[in-house]
Amino acid sequence: MTQYFLDTSALVKRYIAETGTAWVQTLHTPSAGHTRWLVSIAAVECIAALSRRARMGHISQSITHTLKTCFRADVAADYRVLDVTGELIERAMDLAELSNLRGYNAVQLAAADLINAQFVALQYPPITFVSADANLNTAAQALGLLIENPNLH
Repeated sequence: MTQYFLDTSALVKRYIAETGTAWVQTLHTPSAGHTRWLVSIAAVECIAALSRRARMGHISQSITHTLKTCFRADVAADYRVLDVTGELIERAMDLAELSNLRGYNAVQLAAADLINAQFVALQYPPITFVSADANLNTAAQALGLLIENPNLH
């Protein structure tokens, strides 16, 4: 059983067909037994991404509504969601200073880093950070996180 942390760029691929979608969907196969993590703000970003696709005409409003409904149910059932805390914000600010990350990306990376640190401290295998964002993956690698870019699958 692998622990995966999905950032928004990976999370959206579960709902919108694009490069990497098939691979991301394999992470959600129940028989695989994977645990999937995300930080709570990723839910906001995912809904915003789905809404943006509808406004741009890439998907219909009715399909968007269905995807949003599925997503909200999936967040509750399929993910371990890390809340934004003061500790997380402090770590994200540090990462934003050290790297060339956008604010929400720094928060997502900080969340993955904090979860990974807990796993390593308990002598569990490290988590795998899943992102289709090259800058974010570079920053994650600099922290020593294992990464997977769904665009490469």
